[in-house]
Amino acid sequence: MEDRRGNNNKGEIMNMQVKEEESAVDWRGRPSNPNKHGGMKAAVFVLGLQAFEIMGIAAVGNNLITYVINEMHFSLSKSANIVTNFVGTIFLLALLGGYLSDSYLGSFWTMLIFGFVELSGFILLSVQAHIPQLKPPKCNMVIDGDHCKEAKGFKALIFFVALYLVALGSGCVKPNMIAHGADQFDIQNNPSHSKKLSTYFNAAYFAFSIGELIALTVLVWIQTHAGMDVGFGLSAAAMAMGLISVVSGTLYYRNKPPQGSIFTPIAQVFVAAILKRKQICPSASHLHSESGNVLHTQRFRFLNKACIKDQDTKESPWRLCSVTQVEQVKILLSVIPIVACTIVFNTILAQLQTFSVQQGSTMNTQLTKSFHIPPASLQSIPYIMLIFIVPLYDKFFVPFARKLTGHESGISPLFRIGSGLFLATFSMVTAALMEKKRRDSAIDSGNIISIFWITPQFLIFGTSEMLTAVGLIEFFYKQSLKGMQAFLMAITYCSYSFGFYLSSVLVSLVNKITSSSSKGGWLSNNDLNKDRLDYFYWMLAVLSFVNFLNYLFWARWHSRNSSPPSTAQNEAGEEGLSHYSLMKLSRDVGDENTP
Repeated sequence: MEDRRGNNNKGEIMNMQVKEEESAVDWRGRPSNPNKHGGMKAAVFVLGLQAFEIMGIAAVGNNLITYVINEMHFSLSKSANIVTNFVGTIFLLALLGGYLSDSYLGSFWTMLIFGFVELSGFILLSVQAHIPQLKPPKCNMVIDGDHCKEAKGFKALIFFVALYLVALGSGCVKPNMIAHGADQFDIQNNPSHSKKLSTYFNAAYFAFSIGELIALTVLVWIQTHAGMDVGFGLSAAAMAMGLISVVSGTLYYRNKPPQGSIFTPIAQVFVAAILKRKQICPSASHLHSESGNVLHTQRFRFLNKACIKDQDTKESPWRLCSVTQVEQVKILLSVIPIVACTIVFNTILAQLQTFSVQQGSTMNTQLTKSFHIPPASLQSIPYIMLIFIVPLYDKFFVPFARKLTGHESGISPLFRIGSGLFLATFSMVTAALMEKKRRDSAIDSGNIISIFWITPQFLIFGTSEMLTAVGLIEFFYKQSLKGMQAFLMAITYCSYSFGFYLSSVLVSLVNKITSSSSKGGWLSNNDLNKDRLDYFYWMLAVLSFVNFLNYLFWARWHSRNSSPPSTAQNEAGEEGLSHYSLMKLSRDVGDENTP
């Protein structure tokens, strides 16, 4: 047990040593002072932005389908696709935010610039929702849906411009909030900051949950009762408060300066490997290494040729790359299958923000004689649970599991992700069973069952999300990619993007394939009592389980291929390299405890 714990600690040390020292500066560009800059006192201002930003965007995104149907008069399936495409675009644009931050702007300026872009989108949405001339004539889509006039032309243009200003701003802000907050902790020069950084990540997820909870209860209730124009206006106010919070910490931040284009070193590795593709890769002593103590791993071995030195001639960076540079590209490639396995998981998340909201709108929402639960507020259930579970998980489960496994996090990030993916399957099974009960009750006896019948699917998925989302962030954070912290966080958001896009594709395909039957398509009507949403949920449950099996394969592949081979260790011994340098990145890019 002690040996395993010792190995994990060595892995942490090696991970920090492999990362090159990155200078941090204050707001004037001068070297930061550890006594004045950084730490939790600086990170708390970023947490303020995180809570307020998610509060604003969640209030819009989670009740958007109601606005699109009732005010803009789009059909149910088209409305679902509008919402999923909007959310998917947010997370896809996170890549742009991560790239601009790491390459040119830095995380602080990226947050500030695109924060104001997001704010302008909220304001424009509020203006359109308030002015009748910018919307189609009022019409009840449930009673007279076939005669309702859909938003087109200038009205549709205003709506989509406002919507995608929000998407652009939010997408570019999201990865930089986590990265900038983490930048406040100097784990390379101050060992005590490692524990504080862990606390920050817990606090960041807690702030996220608080923001979601307020959005899905207070703001959604206001949207339902005071109007969407007031609701969108409150989202704008929340975003403004977040920007005030992040600006207030300017004097306390330690900022990581941009490193130049992050794609250039990656491209150099591929170009050099292609140019030297016919050469035979020699022993480690003939590979170009800037530090002299880094060995190549066996994964993606064709890239190792980028490090081959041609005699003593001087070669350009496009023909000769260091081992460290090549290994960073390998790390980037090796994490792609892991993040790809969470796409189906986020397709399930898309259903909870679209069809499950519509599901709730057809049920009895009455809590008391005078109070009705807004269907969109059902999504607050996981976050109510997470506010309590996350601290308990960190306080009790992690220390207990650490004693059993010797892993610093209790269980490895890969195991945690796998556990979440497995639970997601049962969320869809529960959703399918509840939808069949709701539909049968409405059709056979005319009874409208309580909205609380669909809470189990939200509870199960909430637990699944806690495991998968946090595990994914922790997994990516442990990858040693110099100057690419924001871009790595953006990659995790890409999974959300592709998940929501996949949802749109599945809805369209299911409608096209099933509409040929005499009973009509599963999702072709605007009436869930005529549709077969339960069949769609069953299909997602099967897809989720197949995806889980696929994840098991890639998780084991990643663990097997993250360590240098034993032959490399022998070569290094002959070259006089230390055991420390042999291990290189084996700990920080791999996990022994896989699902």
